[in-house]
Amino acid sequence: MGRSGINILELAYSCFIYLNILRLYWLQFEFIPYLRRHTKRNFTMIKFHFHIIVLLTTLFILSSACKTNRSADTEQLEVPAQMSNTTSEWIVLFDGKSFDGWHSYNKGTVGPAWQIADGAMYLDKSKGEGGDLITDEEYENFEFTLEWKISDCGNSGIFFNVVESDQYQTPYLTGPELQVLDNKCHPDAKIDTHRAGDLYDMIETSVNNVKPAGEWNSIRIRSDNGKMTFSQNDEVVVQFTMHNDEWRKMVANSKFKTMPGFGKASKGRLGLQDHGDMVWFRNIKIKSI
Repeated sequence: MGRSGINILELAYSCFIYLNILRLYWLQFEFIPYLRRHTKRNFTMIKFHFHIIVLLTTLFILSSACKTNRSADTEQLEVPAQMSNTTSEWIVLFDGKSFDGWHSYNKGTVGPAWQIADGAMYLDKSKGEGGDLITDEEYENFEFTLEWKISDCGNSGIFFNVVESDQYQTPYLTGPELQVLDNKCHPDAKIDTHRAGDLYDMIETSVNNVKPAGEWNSIRIRSDNGKMTFSQNDEVVVQFTMHNDEWRKMVANSKFKTMPGFGKASKGRLGLQDHGDMVWFRNIKIKSI
């Protein structure tokens, strides 16, 4: 409830008390004695009508106050509604048929190792070179979702805030990574911050809820002015804030400490890693927040 509404109700209540005190005083000391002296009217009916008038006046004041109070509360609730109206709709980044909107890092095309089948893109190194796949567009303040599955003992990753430049040879030199892994038998599963869903080499997941190799996992990455949230299979598993002292300390204690461009960008491209193992991605969407 807004403060203005509280003040109005307090005023209405004060008016109610005042009117009733006035009513009692007037009836007792002024009005009734006057009528007794100068008229022969039915005092009971006169008192009854007077009570009705005071009651209706009080109800009118209280009703007006409640309407004003509801209006104040409605104005406060409209703020998030307006914010939600400015939130964009989901944009499909992969239509299940083509690589429109994607290219291999620092190249204009998609490497032949990236294939499409059954509505999913996948990496098959027997087809040739692939390279890390990245979006044509850059994104800042977003929610990004996809589903992935990995081959037995496989390894891959999902990058964000990737800077594409001839200055950098690969996305991981600038873009942090959400790890994609077969936790059952890949050697990286022995390292706390190298398992599926981890912020790679920096923060481990709060819950180990990844599905086995060959099964689909859902991922959601939310980026809101540097506040990051990873969700895996509908559970929040990692949260952190970038670009502050704690972030810089984490980077300094990781394998990325010798990479001057790592984790500095506040926006960039999204990327899917070619780590050499077969991996599948589908239902890739994004929206601005």
